Amino acid sequence: MGPGSGPSPAGGLPQGALGYLGAALVCALAFVLTCRVFLWTPRGQQLDGLLLPPAERGGGYEQQSVLTDPAKTLLAFFGDYTVLAILVASVLLVGVLSRRLYAGVAGVFMVLCAVGVAGLAKSAIPRPELGVVGSTTHNSFPSGHVTAAMALLLAFMLVLPARARLWFALPGVAGVSAVASATMIAGWHRFSDVIGGVLLAEVLFFLAAAALTVRRAVPGTGIRLSGGLAGVLGSMVLVAGLLLLVPQPVPSDGSGSAPVAGSGPFVAIAAGTGFTVFAVVSALSLVWSVDFRPPRFGPPRVSPGGPGPKNPDINAYRNHFKHMVGNAETATFGPWCDSWRHVPSALDRRSPDRA
Repeated sequence: MGPGSGPSPAGGLPQGALGYLGAALVCALAFVLTCRVFLWTPRGQQLDGLLLPPAERGGGYEQQSVLTDPAKTLLAFFGDYTVLAILVASVLLVGVLSRRLYAGVAGVFMVLCAVGVAGLAKSAIPRPELGVVGSTTHNSFPSGHVTAAMALLLAFMLVLPARARLWFALPGVAGVSAVASATMIAGWHRFSDVIGGVLLAEVLFFLAAAALTVRRAVPGTGIRLSGGLAGVLGSMVLVAGLLLLVPQPVPSDGSGSAPVAGSGPFVAIAAGTGFTVFAVVSALSLVWSVDFRPPRFGPPRVSPGGPGPKNPDINAYRNHFKHMVGNAETATFGPWCDSWRHVPSALDRRSPDRA
């Protein structure tokens, strides 16, 4: 049991739940910072333009590459409602089969909320005109495809056993990175949209983990808070480091040169993949020793053919009864249980004429 396995000293939320709420707050702050920098500052808009420059022909941001058609095919497949429904149902099915029903329901709710919040954010968040060449006022922050893919991966982290999460995370990270790269290659989203989608999914994941920790009294809720929060805070370092590489924004009056296409898309894909891996590792470090399967209450089950007595001791039932109904009820029925234990000896002492 780790440091977050019990209730807080003040008798409030468990320390594990407080840790998850803190991680959710940090991710939310990183989400707001990403939005603030990339959407509402000239340098941020220019960085998006450098990483994903406008297409030379036909307008838009679709990149001229041999990967464009495969990227569109992948996005069409993942964006199909039937495929999404099957993936979401798989989360619930795994939760039922692994006896983590509440975790499965939380995972499904998390994915649906992620898709809904991403759609609302794109409609509500403005992208102002700041005089940057090549930048448009059309807001696509955050990416709904990336948010859904990341939320699905993290939802499976809730319903899978702790030992199986790492093996599922390896192909899961590859899938999320492929979807994120496809959105940029096809010109559907900018680099900042990918970062925002990953952070939004992590916010909802940590909120779901906190709710499960409180609701089901999850055992083994010790968390590696320092390593997890360091990974989340690394997003801010990544954004700040990229901004240092950006020159002063080019004015829109033609007194400068617009960003030219080059290795920007490849840098965006590499940075987006690295950030996705960073985020998943941070999430795993926070739930590494946590099993969201609720504890089993009641007396131990004795196998008829196994070792030990065939009939469990009555004290096991009395302790379980005391745990369920409280000390007052146990005090009432306790003498009855004691008298019931002596019934066979009382019958043996009966006289032969009363038999």
